Amino acid sequence: MEAKKRDECCPAEKPEGAGIAIEFKFRLECSLKTSADASKATEIVGAYIEEANKTILTKGAPEGQGAKVTAWSVEGDRIKLIIESGRHVRVHDALLRMRKPLAGKLGQEFKIGIRGVEVGSYTIEVPSEKELPPMKIPYVAEMSYAQGILKLVLDVDESAMSNRVPDRILSLMEDKIEQHSYGGKTEHWNVLWQSGKKEHKFTEDPTKAMMEAGWLKRGASRGQWIHGPQSTKMFRTFERIVLEELLGPLGYREMIFPKLVPWEVWQKSGHAKGVYPEIYYVCPPKTRDPEFWEEVIDHYKVTLEVPTSLIKEKIGDPIGGMCYAQCPPFWTYLQGETIPTDEFPVKVFDRSGTSHRYESGGIHGMERVDEFHRIEIVWVGTKEQVIKAANELHDRYMHIFNEILDLEWRKAWVTPWFMAQEGLTGVAKQTEAGTTDYEAFLPYRGEDAEWLEFQNVSVNGNKYPSGFNVKCQSGEELWSGCSGVGLERWASAFFAQKGLDPANWPEEFRKRAGEIPEGIRFL
Repeated sequence: MEAKKRDECCPAEKPEGAGIAIEFKFRLECSLKTSADASKATEIVGAYIEEANKTILTKGAPEGQGAKVTAWSVEGDRIKLIIESGRHVRVHDALLRMRKPLAGKLGQEFKIGIRGVEVGSYTIEVPSEKELPPMKIPYVAEMSYAQGILKLVLDVDESAMSNRVPDRILSLMEDKIEQHSYGGKTEHWNVLWQSGKKEHKFTEDPTKAMMEAGWLKRGASRGQWIHGPQSTKMFRTFERIVLEELLGPLGYREMIFPKLVPWEVWQKSGHAKGVYPEIYYVCPPKTRDPEFWEEVIDHYKVTLEVPTSLIKEKIGDPIGGMCYAQCPPFWTYLQGETIPTDEFPVKVFDRSGTSHRYESGGIHGMERVDEFHRIEIVWVGTKEQVIKAANELHDRYMHIFNEILDLEWRKAWVTPWFMAQEGLTGVAKQTEAGTTDYEAFLPYRGEDAEWLEFQNVSVNGNKYPSGFNVKCQSGEELWSGCSGVGLERWASAFFAQKGLDPANWPEEFRKRAGEIPEGIRFL
């Protein structure tokens, strides 16, 4: 092609195979800043772009689906480019591929360098069946929706493109689109097993009944309970059943997991993608110096009011939060380690403290609280070992719920959101990664009401071993699973069906529980 100076951007020649519809569309208008007037290099620039459109901008992409410089011009110390692409060779990658070789040609023949990149506009078009609600996303200046296309206008510079910010924005938008298509859990819920219908002599709200009987009282904090001797004895009975009927026979070892979780753990576990509305944050003091805090101390002594506004000024940024999902802190123990093959499956559990979730607007009784008690069960091994361990848990849970607690319950396979992102949404995947929920009928809610999820077993695939860089000596891919025994949920399910009178309890539970201790009397 005869090169010429272009006063305005004009179309570059279309490579063979152009015109194929691309699902995602990227468009970048930018300028390469040169160290001197590059007009004399126009012919070299044109020849290079023509070659790049056929070679380096198509490398690694299906035929006809590479990136393409669709228009260009040289204006003084600016080489202006319009680059378009699909998702295979994205426009910022195309620019990075072009820059160094072009700089080499300009430097060698004209002693001209490329000093940087100026971004005029960067847009991404993403197919979406639904319009998304208004949202603020870093580096996204505008968002619009029309005819099934979500259009993003990015405010990015050279550094952001080099750091692959547009890639993460695209991934985020795909997540959000999938999330809005995913809907609620019921859309990905399939019953696997259900017990027979049982006769229930008790139809009251168990939390209310326990409060009236003096078994428990509300704590001072939101969504918190203080358990009296009677309720605590029942919790310890549930714990002992889990230890004797499940954890002991299956060979799980007890550990103590941290209950303050720093950001770096949640980044590796994936919770940092969305945990923020539900965690209790932890902020350390800026200093322990008493003089620094004297104003706060004196304010309370004079007013008998805690000056929270002053305290805010004297605490540091959040370092993380209170335990939300109990197993992520455990993974720091294995992080970066290579474990002997014969050590697998690793099977451990933790029951050392409370977990905390901010249940906005959903607090009712024991079944939905901000502070709760849980036995967290974790296992790690090869895919086959992890699935086998999950099946063993299912068998032991069924034994407990049928033969000891005598519950009316069912179990259903559900797809956790992080797996729905990966397309694992069908029942055919239930023997692979996924979650099984256990749900109990609550008589006081009525026949057609929602059942209570009181137990689960999750096979998490390679999510955690990969995130925390845990390896097996043999080189086999590692998987993991987890199962949380929520004592408040077990108590809510059991006492909703059986009540507080031991005469109505199954014999196997009654003999394990023993005598109910006397509560504390009040005048």
